[in-house]
Amino acid sequence: MKYVVTCMTVASAIALAGCSKKAPESLPPAPTETTPAPAPTPTPTGPVPGSQQHFHQAMMGQDVIYFDTDKYDIDGEDMAALRKQAQYLMQYPNISATVEGHCDERGTRDYNLALGERRANAAKNYLVSLGVPASRLSTISYGKERPVAMGSNPEAWAKNRRAVTIVVN
Repeated sequence: MKYVVTCMTVASAIALAGCSKKAPESLPPAPTETTPAPAPTPTPTGPVPGSQQHFHQAMMGQDVIYFDTDKYDIDGEDMAALRKQAQYLMQYPNISATVEGHCDERGTRDYNLALGERRANAAKNYLVSLGVPASRLSTISYGKERPVAMGSNPEAWAKNRRAVTIVVN
């Protein structure tokens, strides 16, 4: 029995010796610390917030208010548009705006420049009454010099009697 145990031990030792691993001829290089590459910054799509394009898009056409012939008073529809403009301007306190006054082609150049100035000032004053600092707003009158609609008809005249708010950085 002692012989059997000895044979078993020798056989086990031989079997284990056959399974032993050999040391590699050369060791692999030591691991290096790698920092993961930063994820690419997504390219912004759409206009830059605070830009004129962003303002125009956010206003959805309410960056322009319209006036009746020889008038510069702010009506209910204009008030709604100017409230929306004021909210935008308050959201972006680092930007300023210029309110442009425009007229249709009728009337003298001097008359239209003065009327355009009154229209621009009426819009500016309403924005100031809504909390926009006057220091961030300026006005300019173009009179009849920059029409958006060409033609000598009531439709063109109505489109040209306007005040336009332009964002400046």
